[in-house]
Amino acid sequence: MGTFFEFLELIKKELVVFGTAALPVVELKGAIPVGIGMGLGTWNSFILAYLGSILPIPFLLLFLKPVMAFLKKTKLLAPFANWVERRTNRKMVSVRKYSLLGLFIFVAIPLPTTGIWTGSAIASFLDIRIKHAFPVIALGNLVAGLIIMALSHQLL
Repeated sequence: MGTFFEFLELIKKELVVFGTAALPVVELKGAIPVGIGMGLGTWNSFILAYLGSILPIPFLLLFLKPVMAFLKKTKLLAPFANWVERRTNRKMVSVRKYSLLGLFIFVAIPLPTTGIWTGSAIASFLDIRIKHAFPVIALGNLVAGLIIMALSHQLL
């Protein structure tokens, strides 16, 4: 019976890493150290965090722009929608200049607010097609994850 509970504990830890990686701001940059800190292996933490962090990309690319347009029409949430749009517009200057390469570099830099959520918002607002944006964002996220994994491994 002990192995069953150990299995459930492992699944719980893996779901925490996967779910944490899907969150805005935290993304895989926070999920990898969380997984390592919970005793999951470095590569296991990386893979779970990567998969969890790429999950929102297609939804953001497809639905963010129409959802933001709807929110702007509401009295209660219009200020929030305008804030998100202003914040994203400030970050998309370099992406606009360098197109997909700029998007890749933006997402690959493992700093707060430079991950898949902001990268997907930028791609959405710039009307970059999903077939071009998704692989670029996913690849940039992979690079950011490898950097964070290497840093997390070195700090242990």
